[in-house]
Order: sequence, then C-alpha cells, then structure tokens
Amino acid sequence: MRRFCLTAIASVLLLSGIYAQFPGGGQGRAGGGNMNIGRFYGKIIDAKTNRPVDAASVTLVQSKFDSVTRKRKDIIIGGQLTKANGDFSIENLPIAGNYKLKVTAIGYVAFEEKVAFEVKMPQGGSQGGDFSQMVGGFDKDLGNIKLQIDSKVLDEVVVQGTAPTLKLAIDRKVFNVEKNIVSAGGTATDVLRNVPTVSVDVDGNVSLRNNAPQIFVDGRPTTLTIDQIPADAIQSVELITNPSAKFDASGGQSGIINFILKKNRKAGYNGSVRAGIDMRGKINSGADINIRQGKINVFANANYNQRKSKSRGETDRNEFGTNPASESLQVNNNTGNGAFAFGRFGIDYFIDNRNTVTIGQNIVGGNFDFADRNTFLIDSFKTTPVFESQYRNTDGKNKFRNYGSQLSYKHLFTKAGKELTADVNFNRSHSNNGSRIYSRSYFDEGQTNPKTGEFLQRIDGGGNNTFLTSQLDFTNPVTDKMKWEMGVRSQIRTFESEQLNYYTPAGGNEVYIPNISNKYKYKDYVFAGYVTYSQQTKKNLSFQLGLRAESSKYDGEQQLTKQTYSNSFPLSLFPSIFLTQSFKNKSDLQLNFTRRINRPNFFQLMPNTDYSDPFNYQTGNPNLKPEFTYSLESSYQKTFGKRNSTFLATLFGKYTTDLISRYQRRDKLGQSSDTAFITTYINATSAYAGGLELVLRSPVTKWWEINYNVNIYYSKINGSDVVAGLENERTSWFAKINNTFKVSKGWSIQLSGDYNARSILPVSTSNSGGGGGGGRFGGGGGGMFGGGQQSTTQGYIDANYFADLGVRKEIPIKKNTLTISANWSDIFRTRKNVVHTESPYIIQESWRRRDPQFFRLNISYRFGKFDISLFKRKNMKGEAGALQEGMGGIQQ
Repeated sequence: MRRFCLTAIASVLLLSGIYAQFPGGGQGRAGGGNMNIGRFYGKIIDAKTNRPVDAASVTLVQSKFDSVTRKRKDIIIGGQLTKANGDFSIENLPIAGNYKLKVTAIGYVAFEEKVAFEVKMPQGGSQGGDFSQMVGGFDKDLGNIKLQIDSKVLDEVVVQGTAPTLKLAIDRKVFNVEKNIVSAGGTATDVLRNVPTVSVDVDGNVSLRNNAPQIFVDGRPTTLTIDQIPADAIQSVELITNPSAKFDASGGQSGIINFILKKNRKAGYNGSVRAGIDMRGKINSGADINIRQGKINVFANANYNQRKSKSRGETDRNEFGTNPASESLQVNNNTGNGAFAFGRFGIDYFIDNRNTVTIGQNIVGGNFDFADRNTFLIDSFKTTPVFESQYRNTDGKNKFRNYGSQLSYKHLFTKAGKELTADVNFNRSHSNNGSRIYSRSYFDEGQTNPKTGEFLQRIDGGGNNTFLTSQLDFTNPVTDKMKWEMGVRSQIRTFESEQLNYYTPAGGNEVYIPNISNKYKYKDYVFAGYVTYSQQTKKNLSFQLGLRAESSKYDGEQQLTKQTYSNSFPLSLFPSIFLTQSFKNKSDLQLNFTRRINRPNFFQLMPNTDYSDPFNYQTGNPNLKPEFTYSLESSYQKTFGKRNSTFLATLFGKYTTDLISRYQRRDKLGQSSDTAFITTYINATSAYAGGLELVLRSPVTKWWEINYNVNIYYSKINGSDVVAGLENERTSWFAKINNTFKVSKGWSIQLSGDYNARSILPVSTSNSGGGGGGGRFGGGGGGMFGGGQQSTTQGYIDANYFADLGVRKEIPIKKNTLTISANWSDIFRTRKNVVHTESPYIIQESWRRRDPQFFRLNISYRFGKFDISLFKRKNMKGEAGALQEGMGGIQQ
C-alpha cells in the first residue's frame, strides 16, 4: 500500500509544470465586479498667493446612461468642502470609468478637470510592476490645484496604476503565503519549507543557495528565530538573493529572507479570528483587527501557539585522536513541550493627506520544557577491549521574551513618487535556560551492572540583547523613467550571555565549577549611507548604479577572565550594478554585480563553551574577521501562454575571502587542563560557489496550478590556512514542487514535495535570526546552542525527500469568509536528516527525524472591508514597499 501511495504522489509531482499565484492569491469575489477602492485627494490654493482656499466646493461627477431619457447625463459620485488648510479627499470610488473634477469657490473662476483610474502594465516589461506602484495608482494625489481669475483649460490628468505584483521578479522573488494550506497553524519554519529555492532541514536550520540567510521581519533585521514567528501572522515572504547598495551590506554569501507580516494589509474596518488543534491536542489561536476612524487607524494582531515536538536520532562515532581510540553509538529521544504568544499592535495618525506617523509594538514570549534521553554504547580499542554503556538524561527549561518598538514617519511630496521616510526600531530580548543532566555508566549493554553512581550536572544559562536601528530614506524621481534614492542608517547592538556549570558527584554535594563557566558581552556598531541612480532608456534598457559606505566596530569582553576582544573597519565600500533589458515578447534579461560583507554574529564570536553534551562541545571564536563576498548573477525571465506562465533561469557565482566556517579541533576545556574535541568557527582561506536556479510557474488548467523549482550548485571551501590540503568540494542539486488543485466550489488541495541530493554542509551556519539565545525550543542540550545540525568544514548532508498535503474549504457568509483547513506534513515519514562529518580525529554519522506525519486542523473567519489609501500614505518601508528596488521601482 505504501509503495502504491508513493507511486501515485510521484506521478503527480512529475507531471508538474508550475504554480503561479499573485500575492493575495488573485482572490477577489467571483465575477470580478468594479472595486470601490479608489481615492482622489489634493489641496486647493490661491493661484497668486499660494494660500489654501477654505470651504471650496469639490465635486466628482461621472457621465452615465439614463434608462428613462435614454441619454447620458452627469451624476455626482462624491464631493465635499475643503478644510481650512485646503485639503480634500474623495474616497471609495470605482476604479473603472472616467470622471470630471469640479471646483468652485466664491471669488474664483470655476475649475474643471478630467481624471481617471487607468490600470495597465508598466512599460518596463514583466519585471517592472510592483505592489506599491499598483496601489499608488488607486490612491492619487492630484497635487495643489490653483484657482485663478483668468480662465485656463488644464491638461487632462490620467491616474496610472500597474499590474498586481508578480510572484517572481528579476531581482527578487515575492511569495504570498497567506493562503498556504500546509503551514496553517505552524510557524515560519513550516512556511519556508514550501517556498522555492529555500531548504529547511529537520531541525529547522534554513539555507538559501546552501548558505544561512539573514532573517528580516518587515524589512528590518530581527532577533526573533523563525520558530518564534507564527505562520498565521505572515502575509508574504520575499527572497533577495543579491541585494543592492540600498540594503544593509551584511550577509556575505547569504541573501535575505524577509517576512512581511499582516499589519495593515487590509485597512479600514476588518479582521479575522482563527483557531486550530494538532494531533497531540495542542492548540493554536489568533485574531487581528484594523479599525480606521477619521485620522486614526488602529491595528492589532495576536497569536498563541502550543507546541509538543518529538524527535529521534542516532549517532555513530569513531575517534582516532584519543588514547585509546574508541567507537560509540548514541541513541537519542527528545521531547519539547510548551507554548509561545505573539502580539503586535499600533496606531497610524494621518496628520494630513501627505504626512503620516505610525507607532507600533511587538511582544513575543514563550516557555518550553524539554526532556532529552540518550543512551551510549562505547567500545574502547585497548589491548584488552573495554566496553561500557551510559545513560545521559537531560531535563530543561527555556524561557524567552522579545519586545520590539517602531516609530515611523512618511511625507509625500506633490510630485508623484517623491517621498521622505524615517523610522526608528528598538528591539530587546531576554532568555533564561536551565538544565539538569543525569548520567551513569554500566559494564553491560542492558545497564544492570553499574560501573559508577549517578552524577548530576546543572547548567544555568541566559542572555540579553538590544538592537537599535534608525534610518532615513529619500526618493526623488527626476522623470517617470529616472530616479535618485539615498539614505543613511545606524545600527547599535549589545549582547550578553552566561553559562554557569555545577557538578554533583554520586553521593556528594553540588560544587560550582568556575573553570568551565563563562560570561561574555559585546557591542557592535554599524553606520552606513547609500545612494542609487536608476534609469530606463527608450530601448527598454534599465540600469541601476549604487554605492554604499559602511563603518563598523566590535568590542567584546570575557567577564570572568577580563579578556577583551575588538576589531574595526573604519570604512568599507560596497558597489552594486544592475542591468536589465526588456524585450517585446514579454521577456527580460538581467546582469548584476554586488560586493557584500558578513560580520560574525553573536554565537560565532562568543567564547562561551557549551558543556551540555560531552560528545559535542561547542564554542565561538572572538578573533573572527568579517568575510567579504563578490557576487555575479545573470537572469532570464520569460512570460508566455494564455495563462501568463513564467519561466525564470538564474546563473550565479560567488567568491568569498576569509570565509566563516565551522571547524572541529582538539583543545582545552575552558580554563581547565582537560582536553576534548571542540567545534568552533574559523576564517577559512576562501570559498567558491556557483549554480543554476530554474523556476517555472504556470496554471496547467483552470483547476490545477503548479510551482516547480530546481537548483543545481557547486561549492568548494579552501581551508589550507588551517590544515594543509584541507578542502571540501561537492556538486549537488535539489527540486521542490507545489501543486494547488481547485477541485470544486470553495474546495482546494495543496500537495508539495522536496528532494535534496547529497550536499556539502552549509557554510557560515548560525542560528536563524541570530537572536534570543537557545536556538530551537527544546533544543536537547539546555546550553548555549541548543540542538540542531552539527556542521563543520569537513562533511556533507545525505540525500533526503518528503511530501506535505493540505486541504481547505472556504465558505462565503454574506461579505465575509469562513475557512476550514487541514494539513498533514511528511505524509510518508521520509523527512530524515543524515549528516556525515569528519576531521583528522573523528568520523561521525548521525541521523535525526522530527515530528513525522504531523496533522493539524484549523478554522478561521475573515470579516470587514478594504481601504486602499493606507498603502500609499504609510511609511511601509518594512513591508512590500521596503524591498522594492532596481528596475521595477523607477516607474512612478
């Protein structure tokens, strides 16, 4: 039966072409209709004095056919008297049709002008459109309208919009995940498993083109880990594989994964409530609301998720560098149990039509308990072999809190597309984790003949960090095909971490062990400025030139030993060049080049050794230097067919100096004289990476849509400066597919599958998000790093594959929608992570499986109405508009 099911699913996956879905899923109400989401606004002023005209009558009329007289006549669609400052705003207008704007005021000649919403694709080709431009076309600033005595027939004003955001663009990929069935009720980890070009292993470690990416939330770096972001709070995911000078230069070989949260996606009066339960009886729930009244818009979002995660794994280890050599087998069973809450709220204040201030607050908190059970079978290769077995059982707790505050301001000039934005973000995190580790040795495998009494190791750890960023951006379109952008940014981060170790011998009293305890803190600063120039020529050739300058400094201190560490880079320059040629046959060709930096993060720098697992000691290296990466990409995108299928091919190459990579060595444990194998970070000599990325999307039929992705890449790490002749080289590939079937009215099915060939271990591996301390909840170690992938410069990840399934039913209730969904992950129990690592001292083979064949049931109810004007008036730098750059952004 299992073979039959595998064959059936494989047949569906192999028949796939591609699944194309616009953000929002292209979902409007059946039959389309004319949407009342348009707005005209502006200011009436005196032509001579430029003073505002109070109480001027502004009316908007439309010519319609009268069925009684059988003639066309003007019908008043909307109108108002101007405010004391001359402002007017006419809202909730149909976006189709032609209008006349009429303005009259005592003492002034009547003013009349044609206005219209005209939605069409921009001239820049398939990559030219973006969401911020589209909604800007529905929310038109008519500027300062001058009333004067002399009669004057003004030129016709046409409001132009663009097509909805493409799911794939030349310089980035935007994936709407709001309708993702298989991740409902989960976390960002579940979301990324269904995003093309992204790989997620069984422990939640994320890689993008075989590198650990930077994690952003709403366009800004975050201290949240992806396990702390609920899937139901995510609107879309943006992948930026080769960021321009407009973005933070940090990241090196990795790109950016930006989670756009559901804040203000539907402004006005609207919201949703949702709840769900999984196969272990754990619940998830949430709600969001937006209410706009006058100049105030209030938004709030809350989620509560309970999680119980189970994993099992084995590790087979051979040690040559010890005397005597030994072989061991470790069997691990881990259970994590707890809950976390995610809250988000804020206020938009519309000072006037062109000035908006937003204040927001995020609060995240969670508590998790974990139980880690390990059995060891150890065989020492002495003249007379010695065999023993051990148990090592850990009970631990992990508590984390995260608070983020945002203050933003946006000013719109009368010139379309010209704007000034400013924002300040402050993030603070705190974590506590403690564990009690019980261990005992036996002479026999059945653990009936004790060799020692039971020992107790207690570890108390925790950390605090703060993250302050401030940014000012200015955009000035010289013409509709030429644009300057510039900005400045500052970033200040502080990190503190401690791990205190205690030991209780069998029958004895607890003793504090200062030699292997540690406290560490550091602070780093990054100050930056950028300028970019974009232009589109008459021959559909677009280019963007950018230059970013950054100055950085890092200071750290090992508080118990008073050792200090520091490094600084007074000035580094990061150029970027983007060239795009658009063709008449709906295709684009792009070439781009960037230089970037990857500064070592908190966990890589911190010299606190994690002693929770005697077979996997881990520590940071405070003497790490930043790595610099030169990236070159060439992309070709083609839109074809009646259903606008899209093919995207990207050829990329990267060269990195001083690559930050894991390495395993034998060294002293803390301040003690004992030695052991320790995994740490080093600066390897260099690294090369290159590959071909293929994405194809197309609706196969009206009821079947597919998204298909294949990545082929080559990677080589040169560590000859550490050990002569040390290299790790491999060519690998992976394929990912996502099918959506609309089987009947309101019913849809989603089937996705991944295959990952054997690959080199990801370089620059770090905890996703870089914050909070403790990595994944229930990490199994209770120490600094928690559980997860033990990667080094020497090793590989074996091939693996899996499939996920989801079913959704949408039930319209008047103008609202009730949705019921069910999802089943790893339906064939094949998601198994196998890692091989080796060094001059050790060869280790390990496998791990987490939460196979996991089932969730969810229900949600959406209500409210849509107000498009907020998209233009808010400073949404962190949302979809924040990451709009390059060729698509120059058309205003």
